[in-house]
Amino acid sequence: MTSEWWRTAAIYQIYPRSFADANGDGMGDLAGITARLADLAELGIDAIWLSPFFTSPQKDAGYDVADYCDVDPLFGTLTDFDAMVEEAHARGIRVIVDLVPNHSSDQHDWFQAALAAPVGSAERARYLFRDGRGENGELPPNNWESVFGGPAWTRVTEADGTPGQWYLHLFDSSQPDFDWTNEEVREEFRRILRFWLDRGVDGFRVDVAHGMIKADGLPDWSPAADAGSMGGGAEAEAVPAPYWGLDGVHEIYRDWRALLDTYPGERILAAEAWVDPLPRVAQWVRPDEMHQAFNFAYLETPWQSDALRRVIDDSIAAFAAVGAPSTWVLSNHDVVRHATRLALTEPNPQGHGVGPRTPGLGDPATGLRRARAATALMLALPGSAYLYQGEELGLPEVIDLQDDARQDPTWFRTNGERYGRDGCRVPLPWTASAPSYGFGPTDAAWLPQPASWASFARDVQRDDPASTLSLYRSLLAARRAHGLASGSLEWPLGETPEVLSFRNGDVVVVANTGSAPVALPAGEVLLASGPLDEASAQLPGDTTVWLRAA
Repeated sequence: MTSEWWRTAAIYQIYPRSFADANGDGMGDLAGITARLADLAELGIDAIWLSPFFTSPQKDAGYDVADYCDVDPLFGTLTDFDAMVEEAHARGIRVIVDLVPNHSSDQHDWFQAALAAPVGSAERARYLFRDGRGENGELPPNNWESVFGGPAWTRVTEADGTPGQWYLHLFDSSQPDFDWTNEEVREEFRRILRFWLDRGVDGFRVDVAHGMIKADGLPDWSPAADAGSMGGGAEAEAVPAPYWGLDGVHEIYRDWRALLDTYPGERILAAEAWVDPLPRVAQWVRPDEMHQAFNFAYLETPWQSDALRRVIDDSIAAFAAVGAPSTWVLSNHDVVRHATRLALTEPNPQGHGVGPRTPGLGDPATGLRRARAATALMLALPGSAYLYQGEELGLPEVIDLQDDARQDPTWFRTNGERYGRDGCRVPLPWTASAPSYGFGPTDAAWLPQPASWASFARDVQRDDPASTLSLYRSLLAARRAHGLASGSLEWPLGETPEVLSFRNGDVVVVANTGSAPVALPAGEVLLASGPLDEASAQLPGDTTVWLRAA
């Protein structure tokens, strides 16, 4: 008998370099994670997902992998990893690791061998090397642009010193794309999966799960001006991207699912698939493929009742059609934190980030109020939910990072036109009065922490019943106690403008997405995302309440 734990799990994303630093070098590490697992157990999550900690030159914060089967010394050792998994499992917390199959680092042994090998060699066939266009091959093979800005092709210098072929990198030039039509690549990733499964991991979050397969002939293509960097909004494109969401990726995941199913304990695959519309996303979670796919359509929905109801209905219908749960999410390491994003008054495409010169930043107090309300709404929905480290503290995006502190490749490849993702990756505050706010034993932090971090520190919030941390603990406990993740929604017959309300089991959820108070329905208040004046029976704006159903 299976528990299908992944259908209802609350999963907490850890960005290792920014979570907790055990040795004081300013970089979070695996020992730091192990030391803080008690805090996560107290929060009430079911599993953790770790962004990459593998051997890497760290050109893209570890998403450029040089060795998929070892731990980068920045984060510790395989022994540290094993100790962390053992401690997590002892606390009833499952462990999911990030897998980056679209590309490797240019320092990977395979790519170094490819550079040394001749044109047409087996070594080059593992990647997407192509001859250039133009009289002497001086032009890239096509016009594709990198997700991080600039061209998606780099020309190599051959062993004899002459200009040679070009290689594809949909991300940074230090991240060459694998050729997934090559069986050797496929077998290598089966080996990598087995390596981590044998060490006891409970699953994999798959980076760029809508990539890997490219259209035959690699035709020219240009995205719409307002497209997100990872391909969201593809339904609006006149011609779909020839490298996002092609049918061939599904053959890969059916193969992986068959492998995972040979292991005990319900190991899972979770897809980072930036595709539209929702029925396309659901193709990644058909019964013989992946278990979860992040609901980026929900993440990108504005704080408006009609838009939220539409995306919730569409999500539940699309995923249910293939027998899968919706996997709700509001923040991660690639997007502006929702405590800032929900207050923005100007469009901000995914991956662009925000900074001091960004128009329409909005009011921070409004952003936090909406973030708390949005989380209270999300955690009442049936299905699985992902939380990004620090959102339980109400952390906003760090906007005022100095230019010389920024490290995201997006910042450099766009010459500062896009701020990128550093603002959501600043190391966490644990203790208000400690060095680096308790991130580590010294003042060192790989990205500078703002002075405001003291007021968000976990120790300040732990015993404050009005804190965002207390709200998250209450939401997760009530979500479990009332079985909301395995429930179903019933909408009311009538809707009030700017108010979203539904029933899930014995809980009625009412979210006021407007700024003006509305009538608070009668009933016992279980919890609320912000202060209520029950005497006046009013639900303030930007507030969500859970009531016991009559």
